[in-house]
Amino acid sequence: MSFTGIVRNLFASRWRELEKYNNQGEQLQREVLARLVSKAKDTEYGRKHLFAATKNYDDFARNNSINTYEELKEDIDRMRQGEIDVLWPGRVKWYAKSSGTTNDKSKFIPVSPDGLKRLHYKGATDTVALYLRNNPQSRLFDGKGLILGGSHAPNYNLPGSLVGDLSAILIENINPVVNLARVPSKKTALLSDFEIKRDRIAHEALNKNVTNLSGVPSWMLSVLNRVMELSGKQHLEEVWPNIEVFFHGGVAFTPYREQYERLITSPRMHYMETYNASEGFFGNQDDPNDRSMLLMLDYDVFYEFIPMDEFDKENPSIVPLWGVEKGKNYAMVISTSCGLWRYMIGDTVQFTSTNPYKFIISGRTKSFINAFGEELIVDNAEKGLAYACEKTGAQILDYTAAPIFMDQNAKCRHQWLIEFAKQPDDVEMFANILDRKLQELNSDYEAKRYKDITLQHLQIVIARQGLFNDWLKAKGKLGGQHKVPRLSNSRSTIEQLLAMN
Repeated sequence: MSFTGIVRNLFASRWRELEKYNNQGEQLQREVLARLVSKAKDTEYGRKHLFAATKNYDDFARNNSINTYEELKEDIDRMRQGEIDVLWPGRVKWYAKSSGTTNDKSKFIPVSPDGLKRLHYKGATDTVALYLRNNPQSRLFDGKGLILGGSHAPNYNLPGSLVGDLSAILIENINPVVNLARVPSKKTALLSDFEIKRDRIAHEALNKNVTNLSGVPSWMLSVLNRVMELSGKQHLEEVWPNIEVFFHGGVAFTPYREQYERLITSPRMHYMETYNASEGFFGNQDDPNDRSMLLMLDYDVFYEFIPMDEFDKENPSIVPLWGVEKGKNYAMVISTSCGLWRYMIGDTVQFTSTNPYKFIISGRTKSFINAFGEELIVDNAEKGLAYACEKTGAQILDYTAAPIFMDQNAKCRHQWLIEFAKQPDDVEMFANILDRKLQELNSDYEAKRYKDITLQHLQIVIARQGLFNDWLKAKGKLGGQHKVPRLSNSRSTIEQLLAMN
């Protein structure tokens, strides 16, 4: 039996536990809430919000308002200064640095020891458990994993706390035994300069037996392209014959799938999406034939949801997991063992199943275009672009889109700035296919496009090669978990990019 076969047997009990997701979702989530509230009842936040008297979800919802980062920032700043028992029991040493969605100010997300163990590492363990369940012939642990992460940010450190990208925090705190099964070296993995890191990772991994990849699709592709340059090979399986899976997350995989499939032609290659944010680990793709992810229900995270059609109301409806409906767009709200209470994470989801609870990430609460009532979300954009690429043979590296509120002819339209890995022969045809597909996917967009009365045909601007990387680099965000905003009601991001194009 291979070493992977031995490891695989260790997951049998977890597979049985995951079967509870099929019909015990509400019970699991009620147990999570009770555990979180009980453990935090003697914190400053818990005393203020009557955790000791909280008996059920209705009590919790009544005594706690919805929070954004701004509402919790003062408490988090005090925790970073070393204060204990503020939002979560004890001292929280680590903070994941995350950029805001509407400006360049940084957010510092607490990562408690409980959160590391019962949110982040538990999610990573379940990723492997689900993959091995679906692939009994796997030899995953007979080689090494190439794990692409971020870096520490010492300029943000305080005497009572340390700051880094989430991936760097996970690497820093992981069991040292795990480092024996991964590349690159810890020193290389935590480098802050992505261009130097990319080259060193490629050199370190080139002659290793790499069986699996983990990271953000865009940045991993950059590393793999460097590996191909160094090797002189045409396909990745010529470099790593036993490569079998890419565990990916951070950005949608759809725009990158074709490029990966051209790079890795092995029929044994698998792709598995994960939903691991700075705030916690929330989802795993448990079925390779279903793009939706399984919502992880027994971690240290309690979920609530705000219907997006009520998001801007003064008092929107807020429902627990057992109140969601399939096909509806929701803003996700979490309470976790990192001290984030009824916290709006900023992502939107749509459920594809409620038994078990499965979902897709549909976008961001601030990453959509609704300048004219069209309510275009990221999921629409990803599907539309994928379809246009399929029909024209194009390949996309990066993109962003924003409204033109009124051009010189008093016309309103959407402007798409796209960096192609392979440009379509006819850009106008690509634009037409994309526009028609968006109308098919989104009835609001279709209504606004009707006879060009409200919204005219979209415009595509071709980005020069490297534009988006140059923009990220100029902002000090090259590599790691940083990503380009996809859709925006504001023209701030696209104007900065156009100025560099």
